[in-house]
Amino acid sequence: MLAMIGKRLLFAIPSLIGVVIVTFLLTRALPGDPAAYFAGPAATKEAVDQIRKKLGFDKPLIEQFVRYTNDLAHGDLGTSLTTGQPVAAELRNRLPASAELTLLGLVVSIVIAIPLGVLAATRPGSWIDHLCRVTTTAGVSLPVFFTGLVLVYLFYFRLGWSPAPLGRLDVFASAPPTVTGFYLVDTLIARDFEAFRSALSQLILPAVTLAIFSLAPIARMTRASMLAVLASDFVRTARASGLSPGKVIVTYAFRNAMLPVITTLSMVFSFLLGANVLVEKVFAWPGIGSYAVEALIASDFAPVQGFVLTMAVMYVLLNLLIDILYGVIDPRVRLEG
Repeated sequence: MLAMIGKRLLFAIPSLIGVVIVTFLLTRALPGDPAAYFAGPAATKEAVDQIRKKLGFDKPLIEQFVRYTNDLAHGDLGTSLTTGQPVAAELRNRLPASAELTLLGLVVSIVIAIPLGVLAATRPGSWIDHLCRVTTTAGVSLPVFFTGLVLVYLFYFRLGWSPAPLGRLDVFASAPPTVTGFYLVDTLIARDFEAFRSALSQLILPAVTLAIFSLAPIARMTRASMLAVLASDFVRTARASGLSPGKVIVTYAFRNAMLPVITTLSMVFSFLLGANVLVEKVFAWPGIGSYAVEALIASDFAPVQGFVLTMAVMYVLLNLLIDILYGVIDPRVRLEG
């Protein structure tokens, strides 16, 4: 297992280098001039050139890249021109908000999708199977931002059940002392149950939005994988041996069907990190997605590059976690590694 982890980390290094190069070149190829943006529409050409020189954008592209990689080697992601704060600090402060929202959305979708897929596979042609198909079709068809807007309109504007979509807490609650950065956890640690209720109520709609988006591929893959395993010879042998249907499904079929489902979970988590950008804008969520969008609009390169690099590192760590789970579920993976 350790050898397999070492190989995966070694193979990840060229990927991260490629991400750094491509992100740097793409940000420089984007339309817009950061110097002109921050100088203002009434600025003269001399003022714009002076700002461009101060920011270092007058240097050749290769010199800018060398300077950027040298800063990266020292752990410096640059400084945001919009906020004036170090990008690393901004990402560190905003990442827990995005992670809490993404993880809760994924947990909600797993709790619904996996049992739904198992029941649909064990009862093909039943109303549960048809419900699974309708749910997966709707989840794939509806854009995540549209789902979020519909939920806001229905539960906030029409019914008044949900609080205003304006961040992680309502205006009457105060943020808890930072321990993990997850408000649901930090409010419980601080025993501030009113703030916990506020944080949970603010999380429900955006988490459900992400859950609807991610539920479809998980349920569909669970159903397909369970159908394939239930039709295999070893499951028929287990049934012929007199084992109970519950033991056959849980002990034999479900565990063997989990490998493709885990692969789907890793891809869904990656999709959720991308979908977070739209959900955070709809619900005014102060995460790294909205931070990157605001920086992109302002032609602020450093936050965009820091955001993409952070996402790449998270993808690498996620794939490493999936490989470890593979080894735990299927010992053959450890032998092949």
